[in-house]
Amino acid sequence: MISRRVILKRGGFALVSLGFAPSFLARTAMAATPGRARRLIAIFQRGAVDGLSVVVPYGEADYYRVRPTIAVPRPAGGDQAALDLDGFFGLHPRLSPLKPFWDRHDLAIVHACGSPAATRSHFDAQDYMESGTPGVKRTADGWLNRYLQVRATERVAAGPAAAVQAVALSAQLPRLLQGRAPALAVRDLGQFGVRGPAAGGFESEYAQAADRVLNGVGRDAFDAMKTLRLADPRHYRPENGVRYPRSPFGRALQQIAQLCKAEVGLEIAFAEIGGWDTHVNQGTTQGSLATRLTDFGQSLAALVTDLGERMTDTVVLTMSEFGRAVAENGNRGTDHGHGNAMLLIGGGVKGGRVYGRWPGLAAHQRYDGRDLAITTDFRDVFAEVVVKHLGLRSAAAVFPGYAVDPTRFPGLF
Repeated sequence: MISRRVILKRGGFALVSLGFAPSFLARTAMAATPGRARRLIAIFQRGAVDGLSVVVPYGEADYYRVRPTIAVPRPAGGDQAALDLDGFFGLHPRLSPLKPFWDRHDLAIVHACGSPAATRSHFDAQDYMESGTPGVKRTADGWLNRYLQVRATERVAAGPAAAVQAVALSAQLPRLLQGRAPALAVRDLGQFGVRGPAAGGFESEYAQAADRVLNGVGRDAFDAMKTLRLADPRHYRPENGVRYPRSPFGRALQQIAQLCKAEVGLEIAFAEIGGWDTHVNQGTTQGSLATRLTDFGQSLAALVTDLGERMTDTVVLTMSEFGRAVAENGNRGTDHGHGNAMLLIGGGVKGGRVYGRWPGLAAHQRYDGRDLAITTDFRDVFAEVVVKHLGLRSAAAVFPGYAVDPTRFPGLF
């Protein structure tokens, strides 16, 4: 059997999964109808970011007692201190580009959030977060792909979705977008497709062959290439005076902004940034974590500012597989932990607030006596985004095995 999944290893084109979708051009025409769809931009911080440095509980004396060399200083007006948020929590100073969104109530934070599954394995924890089924490793698809599957059944009367409904700016399709619904992964729009003098002939011959074998899926793939190349990154000019960092993450977010503005039917976008596994010499406002946070904060702020009024129907959601231990280790770093912080920006988010019950950092309040305890299941955050922002009637099918209950939603929208 030949799968309805076309895999081409050429340039930046990693994977197209177009399922049973009909003509790409027809789908694109349907997506161009008046009224933009709600969008979600999901960002995965791979490696387990230290949420206690990102959103600093400076009101906790134990935070400073057990982190003598890596605690972020209390707000004091200097550029090396936490930025006060609410009198208890502060933002890491390297994330200062995000502070204006907090002040405008466009940025919300969910702290002490994560997976109920007790694992400190990066691989397992990422799998649980992306599948949306913590503790279950046999789940075949990701929770965002299941969202797309359910959305497809709800939009029957409105017509089929666009071929570029879901796009990951990454080398391969992330676990969270794998499944039966159409999804596409591309490392770089500027390299998307087949290049060179023979490109036209190759595309024509391949599409014709794929039509015979895959009933049109191959032609859909090449139509998608042509459409995405219209958003030529060489000629893209960000709006509102924005300058993206010249980093892989900054470039990925710039290209997501391009796709949002190209009106090609994009509803779900994904990007990732690694380097958060700070076991050694983590630092405070200087060092490896601060360097990574600088790129993260500047890139996020550039994306949100560039999209401008389009953020009205767009939400940016950040996630990481788990947090770090409360106490620093003997190498002036942090080991694998449990609870963590998520950020949400835009799209009707009730920002300017840290959501979730704070469990405390005293030894008897920690998970296993060492980690930030979890008081909000990540599925309740994801489910609220799916229902309250993306407009799904029910998130039950998106999170199988979990009793989705709106009364447990944090109240972000």
